[in-house]
Amino acid sequence: MNDGAEHLLDDVFAESAPAELRDAKFGETLRRVRRRFRQVRRAAAALALLGLVVVLTRQQFQSHSVSPPVAEAQARSCTLVRTRPLPAADIVTTRPPAAGQLAGASAPVKIVQTTATSGRFRVINDEELLALLGSHPAALIRTGPHSEELVFANPADAKGFPPN
Repeated sequence: MNDGAEHLLDDVFAESAPAELRDAKFGETLRRVRRRFRQVRRAAAALALLGLVVVLTRQQFQSHSVSPPVAEAQARSCTLVRTRPLPAADIVTTRPPAAGQLAGASAPVKIVQTTATSGRFRVINDEELLALLGSHPAALIRTGPHSEELVFANPADAKGFPPN
């Protein structure tokens, strides 16, 4: 190899260079990197500020320049509505009936009342009630302290109860 190429390789690998020269080269490299980093940081901050200004001005112009289109303004036009009172013949009212117009039932109402007289009826217990059902399956359901309900397993059996 020629002498220039060996010197270049020595500089690249820095094995034969003195330690002071290596430190000086390393310090110069760090200085250049720091300066480049500061320049990039300033440029990025300027771009961010410019972008923020563009966004804010665009929003400002859009909020002030929005006007409804002509077709939309025409669609919102008002319609005049004229009202008048309802004729008296069309108004529904209620009046109390006259003295001779009392309404009554078409058939007389029969009132049936059971009274407890000695020996005429007695209250039966649950077993006696279920015994009256015979072969019809049913259940006596308690819904409260003094309230029961008789439920048939076959709903058709309830129509023929009490059995004759």
